[in-house]
Amino acid sequence: MSFGPPSDPYGQPQNPQQGQPGYGYPQQGQPGYGQQAPQGVPPQGYGQPQQPGYPQQPGYPQQPGYPQQGYGYPQQPGYGGQPPYANWGQRFGALVVDMLVFAVPYALVLIGQDKPALLAIGAAALIGIGIWQLIQEGRTGQTIGKKALGIRLVREIDGQPVGVGMAFVRRLAETLNSLACYLGWLWPAWDAKRQTFADKVCNMIVIRTH
Repeated sequence: MSFGPPSDPYGQPQNPQQGQPGYGYPQQGQPGYGQQAPQGVPPQGYGQPQQPGYPQQPGYPQQPGYPQQGYGYPQQPGYGGQPPYANWGQRFGALVVDMLVFAVPYALVLIGQDKPALLAIGAAALIGIGIWQLIQEGRTGQTIGKKALGIRLVREIDGQPVGVGMAFVRRLAETLNSLACYLGWLWPAWDAKRQTFADKVCNMIVIRTH
């Protein structure tokens, strides 16, 4: 006497060729355990490469950071992180060089008192050089004299150029240096930060560049 294939208790025949999900059989269209995936097709699930640029760690991927700009004073050996202040001799030498730059056009103005052409040329040269020096000092911190002596005018708070507007304000504030017998011009000789009165009012310092 023969019997048919056994059936499960619920009346559904068991077919090992058509496995149901969750009962240990591989699903149709996916390689099972112990089987190799078709060539050129990466296995699904585990081992998927992560997107480049993100750390492989749980949680939300972190966005790549932006490079920070470097601010501050130039760090030079022997200063221990303190701004390398320009001494009084360097500042005075830069002032002398700047005065010599104006010497030629100023001489044209003096000579041209009776000669309108020379007077106009000298006056135009004085104004042009003065504006150019102001722009250079505001944008780079250096006039011709400061560049020749290796010093630079910067903001005390972050060591950056002061800007053309504040450079002009500082020129106006330099009238304070002439008060009390020009004491403000001599103040950098013993001041801890080598500042004149105008520098202190405008929160600026003069540092060495090399």
